[in-house]
Amino acid sequence: MTNRPCSKVACPEEAVATLTYVYADSMVVVGPLSAAHEPHSYDLCAKHSERLSPPHGWQVVRHAVLERND
Repeated sequence: MTNRPCSKVACPEEAVATLTYVYADSMVVVGPLSAAHEPHSYDLCAKHSERLSPPHGWQVVRHAVLERND
C-alpha cells in the first residue's frame, strides 16, 4: 500500500498512476505511480487513470511497466 489516495475529489481508492500535464507540448503523460508525490502532478487510482479525458486537441502518452516472464 502506498498510502497515497487518488487525487479525484471524494475518491477513496489508492493511487496507482501519476498524471502530469506538459503544457508546452499539449500533452498528458500517465505513468506508474511516482516514487514521491510531486506538487505539479496528480496521483490517480486505476479507474480514474483509465477514464481520463484530456483537453481537446491534447495528446495522451501512457507509460506502462512491462513484466518479465523469466
